[in-house]
Amino acid sequence: MKIALIGATGFIGSGILFESLDRGHEVTAISTDPAKLPAHVKLTPVQGNVIDTEGLASLVKDHDLVISAFNPGKDESGTGPQSIIDAVKRSNVERLLVVGGAGTLEVAPGKRVLDTPDFPSEWKDGALRTAAFLDLLRAEPDINWVFLSPAAIIAPGERTGTYRVGGDQLMTGADGQSRISIEDYAHAMLNEAEKPQFSRARFSVAY
Repeated sequence: MKIALIGATGFIGSGILFESLDRGHEVTAISTDPAKLPAHVKLTPVQGNVIDTEGLASLVKDHDLVISAFNPGKDESGTGPQSIIDAVKRSNVERLLVVGGAGTLEVAPGKRVLDTPDFPSEWKDGALRTAAFLDLLRAEPDINWVFLSPAAIIAPGERTGTYRVGGDQLMTGADGQSRISIEDYAHAMLNEAEKPQFSRARFSVAY
């Protein structure tokens, strides 16, 4: 496939980039600093800014799908998520896959992780902005989107290919921990890209 990847040099975006290339896909990697991207025969690094809707639309045009690893928590303007949605619509790309957060997952009916007393205050604004991105997607009638939330703890680790797939609820293991590696998160994202199981929905992954 031809994949347009927004935020390709980020914490999770870089994992998705390597998984995409390892599977043989052609990737247009969109970054504010494309010089950070590695050299690869199937990688086209381009400079782009998510708040430039028209420019972003031209960059993602003619791709099979867009994967957004953009972090709303770093978006002081608050316009990035809507700009991404609008750019995908204008480009006529059929699918948008979005890197979500664990803060929007439920720990009880109607109660999100970010609503719990122990949720770190320094992460609260970013989690709320990510939640707003999900709300925008849910209200959007014209594109086929998927929002993938990781476990509460996501960090570099092994690519096992073995994990649980869930929905809107936070999943924990037998030890009470909610974890996933970046590598297995990227594996789940590319599985969904290649063989769609979800449409206009959020799903989650955890061990």
